[in-house]
Amino acid sequence: MKNINVDEYIEQLSDDRKDAMNKLRETILNNIPEDFEECMSYGMIGYVVPNKLYPAGYHCDPKLPLPFLNIASQKNFIALYHMGIYGSPELLRWFTTEFPKYSKSKLDMGKSCIRFKKVDQIPFPLIAELVKKMSVNDWIKIYESKFVK
Repeated sequence: MKNINVDEYIEQLSDDRKDAMNKLRETILNNIPEDFEECMSYGMIGYVVPNKLYPAGYHCDPKLPLPFLNIASQKNFIALYHMGIYGSPELLRWFTTEFPKYSKSKLDMGKSCIRFKKVDQIPFPLIAELVKKMSVNDWIKIYESKFVK
């Protein structure tokens, strides 16, 4: 899957995953604050702060744009990786409190990874709200305070 674009990534998925990923992508694109850019990032669909807005780039590889959010179809689930949840305890608290209001399934997550094992149980309205909550400037401030040494 090297050197593919976002549409090609989605096109190669199974139909059930394709529908869910398209809806997830649409939810993100319709709600993410301006200045984030969609691209392929680490083999996933990514939403990043472009180098033109944050020339320092990602501390692990400054040539790369600053990652913020990724979505991916993994073997056993669809994953949403949200670095704002990882970097902001307030946002994490908000999300974990809101999740049961939108989903009957148990929240399955790691530090930044939210896993959806059943594609028909992805809480798209909650994802829309989550995506709206952090601007590029908000994310850069958190990133610089927590991750840049």
